[in-house]
Amino acid sequence: MEEIIQKFKGWFKLKIKLSFKEDNLVFKQNELWWCSLGLNLGEETYGKGEKFTRPVLIFKKLTSNSFVAFPLTTQEKKGSWYAQIETQGVKRWAMLNQIRILDKKRLTNRIGALSGADVAEVKKCFINLYCS
Repeated sequence: MEEIIQKFKGWFKLKIKLSFKEDNLVFKQNELWWCSLGLNLGEETYGKGEKFTRPVLIFKKLTSNSFVAFPLTTQEKKGSWYAQIETQGVKRWAMLNQIRILDKKRLTNRIGALSGADVAEVKKCFINLYCS
């Protein structure tokens, strides 16, 4: 219990710091970034390490500051909730059931961008999951 409390305290401190973060970061749709997702509840995907980061796919840019993203995992996943992608020789799975709206203040480092085929696959899987 104490370990979880300490993790939440660490996340709250970082979240306060991120809320005051100022930068001229530019991100684009279909890019992959390390992102401070935080420490979340229950089955919600969370970040790891001292910055509580996890790779995400920027699925849809909403404004110059916000976007819709899918957290990514390198653990193989099967089923309609996941879409397999590959960047720089690394296979990842977009967790379609964990879609989130995020602010660019959470972004840390750009990983790369998706190819057209992978973008099409993620969109197809997303539509099949949410629109059928």
